[in-house]
Amino acid sequence: MRILYLTSEAYPLVKTGGLADVAGALPRALREAGEDVRMVLPAYPSVLDRAEGKGVRVSVGDPLGIGETGLIPARLPGSDQFLWLVDNPIYDRAGGPYVDSQGEGWRDNHIRFALLSRVAAMITVAGGFLGWKPDIVHANDWQTGLVPAYLARWDGVVTPTVFTIHNLHYQGNFDPWVLSSVALPPEMFSLSGVEFFGRVSFMKAGLQYSRKITTVSPTYAREIQTPELGMGFNGLLASRSADLHGILNGVDYDIWNSAADPHIPARYSASRMAGKAECKTALQRELNLTEDPNAPLIGMVTRMTGEKGLDLVLDALQPILETGAQLAILGAGDSYLERSFAVAAAGKPGRVGTRIGFDEPLAHRIQAGSDMLLVPSRSEPCGLTQLYALRYGTLPIVRHTGGLADTVIDIGDMDLGTGLVFGAPDPNDLIDAIRRGVELFARKTDWRKVQKRAMSEDFSWLRAARGYAALYRDML
Repeated sequence: MRILYLTSEAYPLVKTGGLADVAGALPRALREAGEDVRMVLPAYPSVLDRAEGKGVRVSVGDPLGIGETGLIPARLPGSDQFLWLVDNPIYDRAGGPYVDSQGEGWRDNHIRFALLSRVAAMITVAGGFLGWKPDIVHANDWQTGLVPAYLARWDGVVTPTVFTIHNLHYQGNFDPWVLSSVALPPEMFSLSGVEFFGRVSFMKAGLQYSRKITTVSPTYAREIQTPELGMGFNGLLASRSADLHGILNGVDYDIWNSAADPHIPARYSASRMAGKAECKTALQRELNLTEDPNAPLIGMVTRMTGEKGLDLVLDALQPILETGAQLAILGAGDSYLERSFAVAAAGKPGRVGTRIGFDEPLAHRIQAGSDMLLVPSRSEPCGLTQLYALRYGTLPIVRHTGGLADTVIDIGDMDLGTGLVFGAPDPNDLIDAIRRGVELFARKTDWRKVQKRAMSEDFSWLRAARGYAALYRDML
């Protein structure tokens, strides 16, 4: 099958969150399974700098009246994964892919990502000018939500589209006046079109016009059909439940593997664990924590938002520390939460270590050096950090929601357990789970048994790729 895979970010070219990890791994896994996958993403400066094998630029004209646009063929670094980079001055600016250097969303994001979708739609219907035309178009999150809408408008287009929700919180909602600037007709601004509470929603366009909808875990697929987690789309999603599929994300074990990780001070495996103790000591030193092998070290690698349950950790901070545990935290996001964790680290020297920002190598060192990884999310479409933690022998402490519920088994079942699971988004439930983890940590034989089982779990991308390939074949 020929699959056009559309994304706004992909590791290692550009990354702000889990979407980049998925986009950097799933297309390659599909290729390894025998599919012909070509990716499309914007030619941000970092992408142009890091992409390999760049070829001759092909002009596609001026699809949205903002200037001449081209496609640059290239490859994902370190692989044979083919890319088309959408090249236009609108992407050539300092800052992140979605926000400026001050953290404010780009005012023209509607145009920037409509252009990405429009070019992908052009490849789909007129791929002959590139010598390649897809059988399937796979779009991801609101930034690519207009692809199914564009294809729905163009007569004779029968190419099936898949739209994957990575996080329903981020919807790409804009004022109604943007409709004409993104080349959609007035009649599409309706309940059965792209209108969402009086605004134009790129997310709704993907949900409304795609042939199939997927999300990144089976539990999240059920949760988003409820008012509690549907973010206003629960009615639409429930009406399309037959087309909605939850396919669990995977892990790229070439990148996240304690036995071969170049970012950690000592490598280790389930049969040779000595290196993990070295990683713990090194992490304690790096984050100015007391170097104590007997202190349970709890790591967090997270966006700092309320959705991620960071406020629960602040509310429970003193009881957590009273268990004897230390905290190692890496993240960025809400300025109040950033300040609060920085203050916590300053006020609890040797007990709390905080780094604000995005630091990929440090994320690896936290996974390797921690004893447990805390993921207290109020909602979590899939979660990847808990999957990485399992491979590193770092037992996850997670709330029972979304993909966390699908991937971590509580140690209440000592024959199957791989971590600690708590129910309510409540500080008391979180503290109880941490206390149970600390108690298990003190029972070294039982701890080692669960640790070894966690490291044997297999969440490879090949398994996920087979699920997507089956869905593609069903549509064809």
